[in-house]
Amino acid sequence: MTVAETPVNPRSRVLFASLVGTTIEFYDFYIYATAAVLVFPQLFFPSDDPMSGLLGSLATFAIAFFARPFGAALFGHFGDRIGRKATLVAALLTMGVSTVVIGFLPTFAQVGLLAPLLLALCRFGQGLGLGGEWGGAVLLATENAPPGKRAWYGMFPQLGAPLGFILSGGSFLLLQHFLSDEQFFSWGWRVPFLASAVLVIFGLYIRLQLEETPVFKATLDSQQQVRMPMLEVCRRHPGTLVLGTMAAVATFLLFYLTTVFSLTWGTTELEYSREQFLVIQLIAIVFFALATPLSALLAERFGRRLTMIGVSIAIVLYGFAFEPLFGSGDTLRVMLFLVIGLFLMGLTYGPLGTLLSELFPTEVRYTGASLTFNIAGILGASLAPAVATTLASKHGLGSVGIYLGVVSMVTVVALLLLRETRDEDLRHTPG
Repeated sequence: MTVAETPVNPRSRVLFASLVGTTIEFYDFYIYATAAVLVFPQLFFPSDDPMSGLLGSLATFAIAFFARPFGAALFGHFGDRIGRKATLVAALLTMGVSTVVIGFLPTFAQVGLLAPLLLALCRFGQGLGLGGEWGGAVLLATENAPPGKRAWYGMFPQLGAPLGFILSGGSFLLLQHFLSDEQFFSWGWRVPFLASAVLVIFGLYIRLQLEETPVFKATLDSQQQVRMPMLEVCRRHPGTLVLGTMAAVATFLLFYLTTVFSLTWGTTELEYSREQFLVIQLIAIVFFALATPLSALLAERFGRRLTMIGVSIAIVLYGFAFEPLFGSGDTLRVMLFLVIGLFLMGLTYGPLGTLLSELFPTEVRYTGASLTFNIAGILGASLAPAVATTLASKHGLGSVGIYLGVVSMVTVVALLLLRETRDEDLRHTPG
């Protein structure tokens, strides 16, 4: 049995740890996204013009995406130098502390401009933590996977995204249902942020039970670590970095259009109540979760690249549904719009982690995969809700669909230029 095939961590522990960690991280990330639409405009960015307050809130939402590449570089450096396990613990702590602190922040009415500044600082911390978490969680899964199962193992950390969204959306939905508006805006909105402390402690306990991945142990044993992983990625793998980033950008845009932007537009222009639209979104997110394991099976059978090309073309066509389905305001059409969009999201998101991790050699894999994923987040997601809101306000929802279609075509081109990675040995991935 080779080093890469030696079972260091039990399969169930690996899959559970990778799933739990990303679920917690994305829960933390998404409760901010929900609060950025429902809470922060009133409490941290009060304005006579509601749209100005909303755009100010969405600007702090974007900060995390600009922080994520710094997290990828920072945690990727240590993940490629000293190991995946310790780095994942540090990333989870960074995210958890930043989230819990938001639950204690004073509002604009209490401390004035200091309130949004502190909020922005905590949002930066969230982005820093998630920037380091995602790559490590995917590597934890794929580097422990048996032959022919990497896409299936790599799907588990990806499944944390819809589960985290269900937890975050569900928590706000329960608060909306059981609390009055006065109670919700007074103290109720803080509960999901403070509750993160319990989840983080649980996640840390699970992570601390793991051993280092066998693939990285082989790198340590042969002393193949590089001194500066980020410089190595930029110097030796620039084309892979660019193409990997472009291959992921449509995934980010699709998700934040069907979640943050749709929540914004649905509760303002379409005049749904917060509770009504959260219910619709949570139903649609279930289809995201269902499509994610399906995508892993497709990626194992047809390859990561071909699977994602087919789904990306479908996303281009989906852009034409914005006006007739979402713009109709009819509940069934709106739900169909979100169900289709988030089902496509699951199909493209499931294989993405495996594809990006397989593009880079072991000694820079943590850094390379994290950078591609998180730079794509800047390009595809950071400003997406604000850009889409502006486009829809000035040119109609059809323009948002064109926006999605153009970006998705860029992703299709990038995928066509990338190599297929399904049958490559992770210990000998070409540069």
